[in-house]
Amino acid sequence: MYNVFIVDDEPFIIEGLIDSIDWPAFGLEVVGSAENGEEALRRIGQTPVDLLITDISMPRMNGLDLIRAARESRPDLKAIILSGFNEFDYLKEGMRLGIENYLLKPINVKELHDTLNNAVEKLNSTGANALLSPYDVQIMKDNTLYRWIGGRISEAEFNERAALLGIALTEPYGVIALARLPSAEPEAQEETFERVVRAFEGSDSAYPFRDMDGDFVIVAGLSSEEEAGKQELARRVLPLLEKGSPGEAARLSLGGVHPLRTDIAASYREAKKAQEYFMIYPEREWIDYAETEPFKEAEPSDFPIDWEVCRKLLVARDKEGLAAAVEADLERLRRREGVAPSYLHEVAVELIVRFKMELKAIKHSDETEMFSQSFAQVNAASDYAELAKALRSVAERCVESLVQDSRSPVILQVLEEIRSHYADELSLKQLGAQYHIHPVYLGQLFQKETGESFTEYINKYRIEQAKRLLKSSTLKVHDIARQAGYWETGYFYKQFKKYVGISPTEFKGLH
Repeated sequence: MYNVFIVDDEPFIIEGLIDSIDWPAFGLEVVGSAENGEEALRRIGQTPVDLLITDISMPRMNGLDLIRAARESRPDLKAIILSGFNEFDYLKEGMRLGIENYLLKPINVKELHDTLNNAVEKLNSTGANALLSPYDVQIMKDNTLYRWIGGRISEAEFNERAALLGIALTEPYGVIALARLPSAEPEAQEETFERVVRAFEGSDSAYPFRDMDGDFVIVAGLSSEEEAGKQELARRVLPLLEKGSPGEAARLSLGGVHPLRTDIAASYREAKKAQEYFMIYPEREWIDYAETEPFKEAEPSDFPIDWEVCRKLLVARDKEGLAAAVEADLERLRRREGVAPSYLHEVAVELIVRFKMELKAIKHSDETEMFSQSFAQVNAASDYAELAKALRSVAERCVESLVQDSRSPVILQVLEEIRSHYADELSLKQLGAQYHIHPVYLGQLFQKETGESFTEYINKYRIEQAKRLLKSSTLKVHDIARQAGYWETGYFYKQFKKYVGISPTEFKGLH
């Protein structure tokens, strides 16, 4: 057995870690804990410790200083850092210290398990320097590259992180390839992404990562603006993608070639938009934005329908106004001399794509079925009247979709965050910072639009998830509590009885 010491200035974090991990299964034993670095250092001096798990930001002595001081007497001490923030300077210093991992709160249990396994292996072998795992390096690459292509990171910070993570990208031009596996299970998605990462290992000009939508993105440097480099990238990526069931194959799209350091974000936007065209061309193996986008977005006048007017009417939820504007623009276009039916069809397709992307930006969810029907109606239109009817229909349905859910965009985002991450630690303070809104105002807005306080809503949601697991799972109650977002089992029992009327154990016995 190896000895573990846990340090965090929040007692419930310590309790949660002690209770949630089967330490003996890893060959580990928790021999002590402390709520600040000074106390921890004093107690570590009195108790043999092999693995230190410490918060990074604490009063009196932070986690990095604690690791340095503890290693003066125990140079082989392994260390895992916990942090509520992805702070680059701390991370860089932690890597210099040779930590086992840098885990962001709320802690991902699987990631912690993997880290503990790695730490024990090193303790068993009394081997080489501890470094961040490949998994964690990839997470940092995902974060850095995603922020870079979205223009949310300065050039200086990107260069600093790129040097640390081994990212070169010195070519003058670049292109984005984007892969989506709509029908794959999470395990298959992960396997496919790992295969893509392995295929580009050692490359100094192409780097795969995942964006916030779960798409696989490859940013590739090119020596020139020639299309050959883009086509070669597509040929290299396609065999790596796991195929879905018939009609649901993996989707690969490519943006245009742009100056790498100044305009790669444009290629990313184009690759994202090209994905929407798989609804129209499901038989295609891959789609190049340049082949399918008939109107250059650099000049708004190039698109013959006044999109800005349409967008404002959509946001204003003016169904009649939007439908009338679309019909008027289409009629004006039809009367233009020399306009072919095929051109009208291209305009209709482009307009639907824009509606789809705008609605997704507002609601943060796809309306796949609705837009599949809209594309089918446009493709089936045999004359102008049918085409106009199809476009009026999609305009009206987009507005109706917004009217059905009239909550403010920030509350929609918060509700989606709860649905996606209810098992994680969520608070108004954290969400307020995430969406740039004061937590007190966010709490008031949440209560106004949902009729419940944030705490009440999230507790009810978590209890519903717990009830579902209690009915269908063979897991123990304390494991279900953690999966539902409750680290402290006693608090879970209290909340469950409050909302259900009986204890979780009694509820489980009924099913």
